[in-house]
Amino acid sequence: MEFSCGSSQESRRLLLSLLFLAAWKAGSGQVHYSVLEEAKHGTFVGRIAQDLGLELAELVPRLFRVASKGHGDLLEVNLQNGILFVNSRIDREELCGRSAECSIHLEVIVDRPLQVFHVEVEVKDINDNPPMFPGTQKNLFMAESRPIDSRVPLEGASDADIRANAMLTYTLSPNEYFSLEKPSDHERVKRLGLLLRKSLDREEAPEIFLVLTATDGGKPELTGTVQLLIKVLDANDNAPAFDRTLYAVKLPENVPNGTSVMKLNASDLDEGSNADIIYSFSTDILPNVESKFHIDPLTGEIMVKGYIDFEESKSYEILVEGIDKGQPPLSGHCTVMVEVEDTNDNVPVMEFTSLSLPIREDAPLGTVIALISVYDLDSGANGQVTCTLSPHVPFKLVSTFKNYYSLVLDSALDRESVSNYALVVTARDAGSPSLSATASVSVEVADVNDNAPAFAQPEYTVFVKENNPPGCHIFTVSARDADAQENALVSYSLVERRVGERALSSYVSVHAESGKVYALQPLDHEELELLQFQVSARDAGVPPLGSNVTLQVFVLDENDNAPALLPRPGAGGGAVSELVSRSVGAGHVVAKVRAVDADSGYNAWLSYELRPAAGGARSPFRVALYTGEISTTRTLDEADSPRQRLLVLVKDHGEPALTATATVLLSLVESGQAPKASSRVLAGAAGAETALLDVNVYLIIAICAVSSLLVLTLLLYTALRCSAPPAEGACAPGKPTLVCSSAVGSWSYSQQRRQRVCSGEGPPPAPPPPASKTDLMAFSPSVPDSRDREDLPPVTGDSLSKVSFKYPLLNLNF
Repeated sequence: MEFSCGSSQESRRLLLSLLFLAAWKAGSGQVHYSVLEEAKHGTFVGRIAQDLGLELAELVPRLFRVASKGHGDLLEVNLQNGILFVNSRIDREELCGRSAECSIHLEVIVDRPLQVFHVEVEVKDINDNPPMFPGTQKNLFMAESRPIDSRVPLEGASDADIRANAMLTYTLSPNEYFSLEKPSDHERVKRLGLLLRKSLDREEAPEIFLVLTATDGGKPELTGTVQLLIKVLDANDNAPAFDRTLYAVKLPENVPNGTSVMKLNASDLDEGSNADIIYSFSTDILPNVESKFHIDPLTGEIMVKGYIDFEESKSYEILVEGIDKGQPPLSGHCTVMVEVEDTNDNVPVMEFTSLSLPIREDAPLGTVIALISVYDLDSGANGQVTCTLSPHVPFKLVSTFKNYYSLVLDSALDRESVSNYALVVTARDAGSPSLSATASVSVEVADVNDNAPAFAQPEYTVFVKENNPPGCHIFTVSARDADAQENALVSYSLVERRVGERALSSYVSVHAESGKVYALQPLDHEELELLQFQVSARDAGVPPLGSNVTLQVFVLDENDNAPALLPRPGAGGGAVSELVSRSVGAGHVVAKVRAVDADSGYNAWLSYELRPAAGGARSPFRVALYTGEISTTRTLDEADSPRQRLLVLVKDHGEPALTATATVLLSLVESGQAPKASSRVLAGAAGAETALLDVNVYLIIAICAVSSLLVLTLLLYTALRCSAPPAEGACAPGKPTLVCSSAVGSWSYSQQRRQRVCSGEGPPPAPPPPASKTDLMAFSPSVPDSRDREDLPPVTGDSLSKVSFKYPLLNLNF
C-alpha cells in the first residue's frame, strides 16, 4: 500500500504491529479477531481451528467450511494448519461506509456432529482516503460594501475514513482580506467560514484567489484542496438574514409526497427589489437531498418530493440560501437538519442454512436439523426479532446467538406414525403494530429397521388332498412390514426340521419373494395325515428382523386303496373252504368274508354282495351287506349241489368305488360228517374268543379316548372356522370335506352344514342306508358274536390291526 507524503519509521512499526495482532475473545459462543483493511493476500488473521477447540486432523473429515453473508471470499482458512488469512482485498469504506464499527461476521460450520461457530473479524481503518471537497473551485460573490468581520460560510471537505483518520484541519492560503473561521466543538454542524478582515475595494481588487487546504489526522497525513474565487460586487450592501443559522426538524419515514417539512423565513434590511428574497438550495447540496426535497422559491417552504426511507438514510442536511434581487444580489445562508424517524415498515427476513435432511427416526434428542438466521432492517424495537415454531411437533428452536437459531429434535420420532413434518417458523418483530414473516420447512423422517415382519395370525390350517401333483401350490403366506424401502422387503423361508426320517424341505418349499408354499411330492394320507411346520419371514434391513408362522397341513384322504381280503387263519391266500351240514336251517351262518381298506371314512366303509351264479341259478346262500357273513336262505335239500362256489364282491364307498372279489367254496355234507370239523373249529374258536375278549377291553378304552380327543378337536376347529375361515391352497377343492381317520374308526365332516347337530344310538336295521357324504360319521366297534369268533385267527400283537369289526353307524347332521 502506498501513502502520499511518505511514511516514517514509527508508522511502519505501527502498521506491522497491527497486521500481526489478532485478538480473540469468547463471549456468547463468539471468537473475535481484527485485521487492517487493504492487508495483502495471505496476511495472518488468527488460528481459528485452535481457538474454536478443533483438531487439525478433523477439519477435512468434518467438512470444515466458512460462510460469510454478502462478503464473498474476503477471508479463507488453510485446512492444513487451521489459520484464517486474508484472501482478497478488504476495503473498509466499501464494506461499512462511515460507520464507526466495521466487522465481517463469519459462520464456521462443521458436520458429524453438526456444529456452528460465530466469528467476528473487525476491520481496522487505515488512512487511505484523502479529504475531498465537493469541487475543485468555489466561486463567491461579495459586495464591496460588506462590513468587516462579516462571515461567508464554506462547504467543508469529507474524509471516507473514520476517527483520527477523518479528523480534518483547515488552512487558508496567506492573504490580507480574509481569515479562516474554524467551527467550534460545541456546534452541532461544524461548518467553515471566511471572515472579512479588511474592507473590499472592487476598483482595487475585483477578484481574489484563495486556496483552502484540508488535512486529516492520519499517519501519514493526507490533504485535499479547493480554489476559492471571490468576485467583489458593487451596490446592494445588505444581505438577507435568517432567524437562525441551524434548524432541526424530525420527519417520519414513508410520508407521502408533498408533505411539508418546515417553512423558512429570511429578512433583508434593504428596500424595494433589494429586499425581495428568492429561496433555493445551495449549489453545494448533495444529490440525494435534492432528489428527496423541494423548496418553494417564494415562500421558503420545504416539502417532500421523494421516498423517505429510514433504512436508506437516517438524516438529511439541507443547505438553503436566500438571495435578494438587488444589484449585485446578496445572499444569506442557513442549514436545515432533517432527522428521519423509523417506523415498522420492514418485515423480518429468515435464511435457512445447513439443512441436515432427512433425519433418521432413531436420531438422539438434541440433534441439530437446520440453522436459521433472521434480521430486520428496522432499528430499535422495530428491529428486535423473535422466532417461534408451529406447535405440536417434536422439534424446538434454540437461540444460539443474537438473531441465530438452531432447529433441534425435542422428542423421539417414529416414521411409521408420521413420516414427514411440515414445520412453520414465524419471525415477529417488537414493533407496534408488529410485523411477521413465516417460512415452511419440510422435515422428512428416514426409516430405520425397527419393525419385524408380522403375519395376520400366528397359525394357519391348510387342507390338501393326497396324491397331489408334485410342485402343487397349496397355500400363500404373507407378512407385512411397517418399515419402508429395503427395510420392508420381506423374504420367506422354511424353518427346517425332520419329519420322521426325512427333512421337511423334501416335502414342501416356499417361494422367497411371493410366500407361496408348494408341495414338492405327492402326499399320502395313509403315511402322513398332518404336516406341521413353520415359515420364517425376514426383512432386508440391517440388522434383519424376522418372525415365524405355523402351518398345519391336513392331508385329506382319497379313495386310492382297494379293499384287501383277510386270509382265514391256517389257510393260505386262496379261496375260503367250509363244510356245511345239509341239515342246517334257514338263516344259519356258514362262513364269513373278512376285508379291510387302508383308506378312511367313506373310502374305508365296505359293503358285501353275492355275485349271481353261472347260468342264473338261484343260490341257497346270501351275504350280509355290511358284515360279510354268509348264511342260508332256506333249508338245504338233496337237490342242492354238494359243492357250492360263491363269489363275494367287496366294495368300498369311495368315488369311484374300488372292489375286491373273494371266492368261498362250500362243501355240503351229511349231518353225521359235520360235527368233527365243527368240533375242531369250536375248540380253536374258544381259545381265540378268550384272547379276543381281553384285547377288546383295551381296544374299547383306546377307542373311547381317541374318539373323545377327535370330538374335542372337531369342536375347536369348528369354532376357529366360524371366526376366520382358513385360506385354501391351489390343490384343495372348492368346498373340501375333511376326513380324519384313526386305528379305531372313521369320521367325516362337511363344511356345507353347520347349523344343527343331532345324534342317535343303537344298531341300525340291516342293511343300513348309506350316509350322506355331507354327514359326520363315527364308527364304534362291537364285540363279534359266536358265529364271527369261530372264523377268527388267534389274536396277536401283529394281527390287531387286521381284525375286522362290525360298526353301528352314528349320523351327526350339521
